Amino acid sequence: MHIQENISLKPYNTFGLDARATYFVQVNSIQELKDALSLENYPNKFILGGGSNMLLTKDLDCLVIHLALKGIEIINQDEDEVLVKACAGENWHQFVLWCLAQDFGGIENLSLIPGNVGTAPIQNIGAYGVELKDVFESCEALNIETKAIETFTKEACQFGYRESVFKQDKKGRYVIVSATLRLRKHQHQLHTEYGAITNELESMGVVDPTIQDISKAVIAIRESKLPNPNVIGNSGSFFKNPVISNIYFEKLKINFPDMPSYVVSQDEVKVPAGWLIEKSGFKGKTFNNYGVHKKQALVLVNYGGAQGSDIFDLAKLIQKTIKRIFGITIETEVNII
Repeated sequence: MHIQENISLKPYNTFGLDARATYFVQVNSIQELKDALSLENYPNKFILGGGSNMLLTKDLDCLVIHLALKGIEIINQDEDEVLVKACAGENWHQFVLWCLAQDFGGIENLSLIPGNVGTAPIQNIGAYGVELKDVFESCEALNIETKAIETFTKEACQFGYRESVFKQDKKGRYVIVSATLRLRKHQHQLHTEYGAITNELESMGVVDPTIQDISKAVIAIRESKLPNPNVIGNSGSFFKNPVISNIYFEKLKINFPDMPSYVVSQDEVKVPAGWLIEKSGFKGKTFNNYGVHKKQALVLVNYGGAQGSDIFDLAKLIQKTIKRIFGITIETEVNII
């Protein structure tokens, strides 16, 4: 375990922001993670995963511990299902591709989501009608105080829309070291209800899709709408889609008859945050070396050399504008550091 000093975190965050860490160490095993967390000379510590869901607004005057735990294994299986365990440092999309290569189904709709396996349960990642909780079995997490490994079931994780117990009661108290998913081996339950997937499959000439076809369709859709972080710095969807009451939605429809929605419950609907941002005039807007992506209003981008604080100020301006126009509060999906 080698501790480095004054390290740029630009390669470790998908926004490509050049914040710096006073101290930096990469851990490749649970024991190394325990050792790093036990270092008394570095009282302030920050756990860094794939760096895909955070906005660094300042330098980190602490010991940054970069999780690089690797490994994928089959825990158990029967004729129909398989339990697959992946370590926290595995790239999420590469893990999806590994599962697809084995014909394990359930996460094909989650293809090309940036980040690592370890942060997936924290965020309850989701896309195109599927969320991690739909296939989640359990995760192992290191208790930072006791250094013991604890197992969290799906129920214990208290998953919600881009939410989990690790963003609420357990925030800052645990480090997820692995996740186990329950996937299908055959008779795959395909989720093509999102129109974009259906249209993409048709354009591909696919009539009877496999899980691999759905993955390819999702990848094509995401690549057509979302900028590649290796080219343009971004963290994917910056805001959550707000949930509002049916009553308030009907009031908004009077002035905004084209406002789209998705049913959440008998009393609530979800409104696309991207639509709200676009209607507010921000889509494609640039501010020097940062702005809002021209193809997807949900994505804030760093065109090169931007400061995290600038992007954060833009996010706050968008939130304030949407509140003024629509009376709706939109929350950030990205963690602000």
